[in-house]
Amino acid sequence: MKNSFRKKPLSLLLEEMKSEHRLNRVLGPLALTSLGVGAIIGTGIFVLIGVAAHDKAGPAVTLSFAVAGLACIFAALCYAEFASMVPVAGSAYTYAYATLGELFAWIIGWDLILEYGVASATVAHGWSKYFQDFLGIFGLGVPKLFANAPLDFDPSTGVMSLTGSWLDLPAVLITFLITVVLVKGIKESAGFNAGMVIVKVAIVLLVVGLGAMYVKPENWHPFAPFGYSGLSIFGHTIMGEVSTGGAPVGVLAGAAMIFFAYIGFDSISTHAEEARNPQRDIPIAIISSLVICSLLYIAVAAVITGMVPYDKISIDAPVSNAFKQVGIGWAQLVVSLGAITGITSVLLVMMLSQPRIFLAMARDGLLPKSFFGAIHPKFRTPWKSTILTGLFVALLGALLPLRLLAELVNIGTLFAFVVVCSAVLIMRKKHPEAERPFKAPLVPFVPLAGIVTCLMLMCSLPAENWLRLVVWLLIGFVIYFFYGRKHSELNKIKS
Repeated sequence: MKNSFRKKPLSLLLEEMKSEHRLNRVLGPLALTSLGVGAIIGTGIFVLIGVAAHDKAGPAVTLSFAVAGLACIFAALCYAEFASMVPVAGSAYTYAYATLGELFAWIIGWDLILEYGVASATVAHGWSKYFQDFLGIFGLGVPKLFANAPLDFDPSTGVMSLTGSWLDLPAVLITFLITVVLVKGIKESAGFNAGMVIVKVAIVLLVVGLGAMYVKPENWHPFAPFGYSGLSIFGHTIMGEVSTGGAPVGVLAGAAMIFFAYIGFDSISTHAEEARNPQRDIPIAIISSLVICSLLYIAVAAVITGMVPYDKISIDAPVSNAFKQVGIGWAQLVVSLGAITGITSVLLVMMLSQPRIFLAMARDGLLPKSFFGAIHPKFRTPWKSTILTGLFVALLGALLPLRLLAELVNIGTLFAFVVVCSAVLIMRKKHPEAERPFKAPLVPFVPLAGIVTCLMLMCSLPAENWLRLVVWLLIGFVIYFFYGRKHSELNKIKS
């Protein structure tokens, strides 16, 4: 067990950056910020607003976005410090390896695989619903057998039910399309994403500007029908109300539900190895994308809950459906088209990030290098793990319902943020001499605030999410102790 807590020296990480077997450094600050905005704006605005407002917070979902954004700001400043210090692929996994040791690095890496995989499946599901909403405008549709996941989940009762469908075919098809684009190359992927980001930001501004004209203030009353709290510990509510099914509800429960919509800045750090000037550009991209998107999220949430009573907001396509309910058919068409574009860019960035985690773990010997560490000789992308990611995302997106996916991904994201904030404190103590091109301000307050707020939101998730996380981590422990620990590259150094 002693070897399981060995740390990867900072000097070794910096030396590895000079290796010729690295990814292409082709991304500037604008492209990186665009990747962040591409990952953040999408599912949170176009899909999860409906779930959070309808089931958890009502019009107070605007406060839920503010709380989640605040927690993200603390974590983002910590991410920016690490990304400027160690600009290599791996994100929180790499940071944990240098500060907490190999076992903790494995735990966070395994957790990130769950985070990005399930987040991508959630996004693919949201894309499918808006695509079908778009087809419905023209009187077209997907056959029922292929229109939805075979299961649905009702949080008010906690019961799973059959939908009558076999699988969500549109979710599968968009996943395969994105996989092909990602295998082609990072530069092409970033350019494809930048075009989609321009379109969806324009659509978001249209939603805010046009939707504000149809806001009825009475729809904001009661503002917080489920209360302002929703704090629970392992499913036992200690502050606030619970749904019929026993799940916590309220502003904090809503924030925990929509939290993963902010994880685009997290994905920026996974591309540090592909940044031209990572010490400067990564912190700029992380902070600017988070601030831009937080303001847009809060504005859209206020407008949508003002246009339609919270209990009448659509779960699957809330924004386009809100315009349909107020009788603006052309806006429904434009918003649906913009949502399809926007959610596509989110899916692209999420699926772009997971293979980089696999790559970092394979380089350290914790996963088989021949597969997860394979770089395509022409495209210079981790093509094998990209294809595996596509298959995993397509399977989850085809078979699991949105509500279940959304809650599952959040606990993994929050856990990763807690580790990064803790790692900043450890590195400041153990390596005060290390060069930090960007330093998180107000340490130790910022990382401690990040830890507290993220743990608070983790506690606001239903108890089943903790069980799923534990099961996933137990599977990871089996792989680590039977393969990763024995094949670790640190074994060669120590010997």
